Amino acid sequence: MTVYTGKRGMDFENTLNYTNQIYINQNRAIINKRPTPVKVLKSKGTRVLSGFYEEKSTVDYDGLYNGRAVVFEAKTTKLKRLPLDMISNHQVKYLNDAEKQGAISFLIVEMRVTRDVFFIPNNMLQKYVKEAKNGGHKSIPIRDLEVYAQPVKTQKGVPLDYLSVVDQLITADAV
Repeated sequence: MTVYTGKRGMDFENTLNYTNQIYINQNRAIINKRPTPVKVLKSKGTRVLSGFYEEKSTVDYDGLYNGRAVVFEAKTTKLKRLPLDMISNHQVKYLNDAEKQGAISFLIVEMRVTRDVFFIPNNMLQKYVKEAKNGGHKSIPIRDLEVYAQPVKTQKGVPLDYLSVVDQLITADAV
């Protein structure tokens, strides 16, 4: 069953955009929202009245942090799990390919039911996707997120300070 998700994540996306602007203002990182390529068929002034997606989008956000590329997809769900079908196959592949090229790749997921936000590293995402393809669960339950993913907190004046989680992962990899 597919649940209509239109505009459900707009508040979450706006908070991420605000967070990214703070990072830019602090000279901490440059992270941008990637626009989805749209072919405009009809418009009035700056308003698009009709159109269609010209191609599949890669991921929601990309940029630079401490000299490294950062790419991530943002999702929001009102369920007690993250359905893997919310993430397109081409996005899963893009995150993995980007990581192979040295990027820091991850998902940021808002669980509306608990009002928690989780940072899911690419290797965790890839593990669950592989298991799903081999007949395993088609979603990541919230209990797994609480154990294996990293919480994203409000701190240092930043509403969703996901770069603090990136710092923890970089430090752990260096050990």
